[in-house]
Amino acid sequence: MLINEELIVIPVQQKTKEGVITELAEVAVSVGRVADKAKYVAAVLKREEEYSTAVGFHVAIPHGKTDAVTEPFLMYGRVDKVDWNALDGEPVDHVFMIGVPEKEAGSTHLQILAKLSRRLMKEEFRSELTQATDAQAIIDVLKKNELL
Repeated sequence: MLINEELIVIPVQQKTKEGVITELAEVAVSVGRVADKAKYVAAVLKREEEYSTAVGFHVAIPHGKTDAVTEPFLMYGRVDKVDWNALDGEPVDHVFMIGVPEKEAGSTHLQILAKLSRRLMKEEFRSELTQATDAQAIIDVLKKNELL
């Protein structure tokens, strides 16, 4: 499964983009989805340097494609108004972090991004995410919106 309760962090403790990415990566390592935290974090931050992954609506979708990822995953983290260098200038409250092995970069990564992006366009989905208070509630929102 791409995401489960172990891959949901509410709240994320860190208050910077780099800190949030690192904290979520530590969780991915602890549940066996990432073998090399430093390598994965470097891949995600390299992508951030190219273009901010803040997509508007107070949401960021950082992602890394590297062989440090042992199994594709999607993580969710609730943050408190983190500056993500968004084009709209707004801080981020929701982070969906994606990890895929290098060999699956084209297919898996793009499928996850496309599906998630379509849902994020809907105010109702974003509102449900905000109202969810724990990991199981986030899972329920994702199931309801056919992201699981």
